[in-house]
Amino acid sequence: SAVGRGPEVPFSSEAYRISATSRGKELRLTLAPLGPAATQDLVFRFGMSGSFRLCPAARLPRHAHLRFLTRESPPRALCFVDARRFGSWRLGDAWQLGRGPCVLSEYQAFRENVLKNLDDKAFDKPICEALLNQKFFNGIGNYLRAEILYRLKIPPFEKARTVLEALKDQEQARRKKNPSLTLSKKLKLMRENPDLLELCHTVPMEVIAAEKNLLDPDHSDNYAAFKNWLQCYLVPSMSSLRDRNGRTIWFQGEPGPMAPKGQTSRKKRAQLKADPEALTPKVTMRASKRCSRAAAKPPKLAKEEEEEEEVADGPRKGRARGRRKATAAPASSEPDAPVKAKRSRRTSARRGRGEAGSP
Repeated sequence: SAVGRGPEVPFSSEAYRISATSRGKELRLTLAPLGPAATQDLVFRFGMSGSFRLCPAARLPRHAHLRFLTRESPPRALCFVDARRFGSWRLGDAWQLGRGPCVLSEYQAFRENVLKNLDDKAFDKPICEALLNQKFFNGIGNYLRAEILYRLKIPPFEKARTVLEALKDQEQARRKKNPSLTLSKKLKLMRENPDLLELCHTVPMEVIAAEKNLLDPDHSDNYAAFKNWLQCYLVPSMSSLRDRNGRTIWFQGEPGPMAPKGQTSRKKRAQLKADPEALTPKVTMRASKRCSRAAAKPPKLAKEEEEEEEVADGPRKGRARGRRKATAAPASSEPDAPVKAKRSRRTSARRGRGEAGSP
């Protein structure tokens, strides 16, 4: 499309097939001509809102930034749709450098990559932030991290290294206790007592296995079944805080020792709003308007997919400072009103007595 940010695709063929392979948060499409021409590979990242839709070519959805047309009559189009334009594609078949093994298709390599690199500075952070690091957790996003930590009752702001070193110790103890475990017995143990890395594989697998029941491709805006599947993410009874990247993490119980200072969870704020002495209706209304404006106008971003997602969900610090100044100004000007009134009365009194007053 004219507003698409991706590169032009130098491919043309009278007839071709499209096949797809995924790895973590990336999807590779291969365009294979049925004739002698060369194949073309494209690697996609979806950002926050990217998806593929098959629809009539005469009724393209908005934000259809790349289209593959069929030769049917009437023709249809397979469209890469991305309203926020955080998604992207690039030419070639190479996966992006710096992404670790896929939590789904390369589970054993993913597990080893985490456990052998626990001295990396990425694990100095809270576990909720480490889970979004695609160098180690390629495929885990915001809703998945909440669901995984909730099932294990791990505080989201516990230090990542503390959580994972304990897991490493448990694995070594398990091997010493049962040195001759068969693969089937290992899988059984994993299902009965999953650890964090195992849930990084099995929780997204649940979504894939139940995809047809959770997400209806003919009604892409209907997320009711998916919301019912969620146990923690966006659930009203859960607490929530923003991590240091500005992303909201949903959880139950205590947040953990590395929780950001000075924040109140959304759940607690909702309770405060119910208290008439805590907030006036006017302040509550203003806050809700700010939230709706922020949702309607996401900031422009030009970073990697994970950073884009983190910043888009984050606070807008400059505007917040401006609002604080704006709300502070009336407070400083309130004492001026009675002073002016007194001065005016004094001037009137002078004039009444024939005294000289200010012009």
